[in-house]
Amino acid sequence: MTHRQAQLETYSVTAEQMRQIESRIFAAGMPVAALMEKVAGLIVQRVEQLLRSAHESGRRVGILVGPGHNGGDALVVARELWLKGHKVMIYHPFSKRKPLTESHGNYVRSLGVPWQTSVEKLVRWTEDCDYLIDGLFGFGLARPIEGDLAAAIAALNQTNRPIISLDLPSGIHTDTGQVLGAAIKATHTLCLGLWKQAFVQEAALAYMGNAQLIDFGIPLADIQAVLGTPRVQRLTPPRALKGLPLYRSATAHKYQAGQLLLIAGSRQYAGAALLAGQGAVASGVGMLTLMVPDSLRLWLVGQLPGALVVGCTEGPQGEITALPADIRLNQYDVIACGPGLTQQATAAVAAVLNSDRLLILDADGLNILATRSPRETLNHRSAPTAITPHPGEFRRLFPEISATDTGLAAQQAAELSGATVVLKGARSAISSPQGQLWMNTIGTPALARGGSGDVLTGLLGGIAAQKVAGQEPEHWPQALTEAALGSVWWHAQTGVQLASQRSILGVDPTTLAKGLDKVIGAYAVKDQRRYTRYRKA
Repeated sequence: MTHRQAQLETYSVTAEQMRQIESRIFAAGMPVAALMEKVAGLIVQRVEQLLRSAHESGRRVGILVGPGHNGGDALVVARELWLKGHKVMIYHPFSKRKPLTESHGNYVRSLGVPWQTSVEKLVRWTEDCDYLIDGLFGFGLARPIEGDLAAAIAALNQTNRPIISLDLPSGIHTDTGQVLGAAIKATHTLCLGLWKQAFVQEAALAYMGNAQLIDFGIPLADIQAVLGTPRVQRLTPPRALKGLPLYRSATAHKYQAGQLLLIAGSRQYAGAALLAGQGAVASGVGMLTLMVPDSLRLWLVGQLPGALVVGCTEGPQGEITALPADIRLNQYDVIACGPGLTQQATAAVAAVLNSDRLLILDADGLNILATRSPRETLNHRSAPTAITPHPGEFRRLFPEISATDTGLAAQQAAELSGATVVLKGARSAISSPQGQLWMNTIGTPALARGGSGDVLTGLLGGIAAQKVAGQEPEHWPQALTEAALGSVWWHAQTGVQLASQRSILGVDPTTLAKGLDKVIGAYAVKDQRRYTRYRKA
């Protein structure tokens, strides 16, 4: 990946921002028609790659043409495919078109390309079709699709033909990813120029298919002039890797490699403590202390022989009722608390909330926090906090915030609470208290299993402990944010790679925890070589 490609992958723009960027390009002298030809040429290259991989059935392509410039792009693509010998049919149910789109339409008609306004005829024609190309609407659609067009989209979705959408699947809101009445369900989406915010919204994931960015050469100066230092970024591998402690000093010892206290488990949810512990071990943390109900201690000693396992007094249901009286919480770099505790473990959660240690709260730690005025409690802590809720836990913590837009919800929660917020989901959102937001760009439904989040809690805790070890408190907030970015990406990347090897059914949380080190290995070796070259220089 080139430096330019790496930069482009980080941007996530709204419809209005994209309009401003395009306006700068056109004001500088780029003709709209010339840009349309350039974009369409790049689209044709990608479409032909897909056609070559498709089954042989005559290279038939149905093209859906809208009234605007997205439709103009589609018409140029239709023209080029026709001239290359492909069988093409155009579906255009609109009576009005923008002037440039009208001109391209007239020329395509003059070539003899079949043109239909009836979706029924198009559907019949596509029975042996290789692909449909969706150029009905691009970015910026604001009104719902209704009536005959909505019915046509429903019919096209039912053809089971592969559909390539240009820029966005028609009917998807550019910013929120919401369906505006009806939407094309694409198998491939070729996003033009810059990633739109819809691509990291869970509402749109079922419609995007395999998404690819088509770089048509927007000057970086124009992007930066509009976006500045963007508050919203896509979480890319280079950015995530900056958050991982992939090398250490040659003279490092275990107490310098981070000390993590993990408080987890109950008789009912013993597995949560084990999974969180396995995630912490995979992080490479120097010293792991695991506090669990006393009845689980011996079992966990056998499962996690490298950890110091401490038993706590427990109640009648096997929950932790209190931390050991002689415990000194300030001896740890980071405390992670919550997986499997049950909501009866209030004393343990109260103790860590009152500590001066960097804190990560998950699961029942969050459910207990939800009963204690979350915003005020978190804002009054003397050390940074990270919270890792799933949507249900988020609603209990912040009932006043709508979680429809996960990124915006995470930003609002972080600003209100002063905590780093990791809002988990198909595309997790990570927000700092200053409002900087990163949207994770990868994921897999293979991680939709109980216990996956427990692994992430341990992983995040272990990475954070390594990042803050030996650091002054003023550096803790940034270290915590870096650890959150690195751990979320590492966790998701592991799930994706394991799912490709084992299917989405084969990624149980134990496999996930044990697979973490294998996935990061290649990245770690590469980073170590880069670090060694830098040190020698």
